[in-house]
Amino acid sequence: MFIGEYAHTIDDKGRISVPAKFREQLKEGIVVTRGLDHCLFVYPKKEWEVLAQKLAALPISSRQSRAFARLMLAGAWDVAPDSQGRIMLPEYLRQYAALDKHATIAGLYNRLEIWDEDSWHNYRSQTEAASDSIAESMAELGI
Repeated sequence: MFIGEYAHTIDDKGRISVPAKFREQLKEGIVVTRGLDHCLFVYPKKEWEVLAQKLAALPISSRQSRAFARLMLAGAWDVAPDSQGRIMLPEYLRQYAALDKHATIAGLYNRLEIWDEDSWHNYRSQTEAASDSIAESMAELGI
C-alpha cells in the first residue's frame, strides 16, 4: 500500500528517486503514465497489468473510451529503478506534468502520483478548502 507525501528533486537527466519505503514493492518493475489532473501515475507492474486489461476491454466504438485508453496506454513508460532507487522520467511525461526540478510524490494506495511541487500545493489547498463538500459527495457513494 502506498500512502503519504514525499518531496523529491528531479536531476538534470530526468531521474527521480522513489521513496525508500516503496522500493521493495516496486522491484518487479514500474509503469509510469500520464495521469489525471496533469500529474503522472506510477504503478507496480502487476497493478498496471490489471488496469491495462480493463482499458483494453473498453468499447472501441466509444470515442471517450478510445481517448482514455490512448491517454493511459500510449503514454506509458516501462522502467526499472536503478541501483540508487531512481527512475527515469522521459521528456514527454515531464512536459505533460510540467515537472522541472521540484516534485511531490503522493501515495494513493495502489499507485503513486508524481506532481510538480507548486501544482501539488495548489491542488492540495483547493481540495482542503472544499473538503466538506467532497466528504458529502463521498457519503453518497457509501464512503
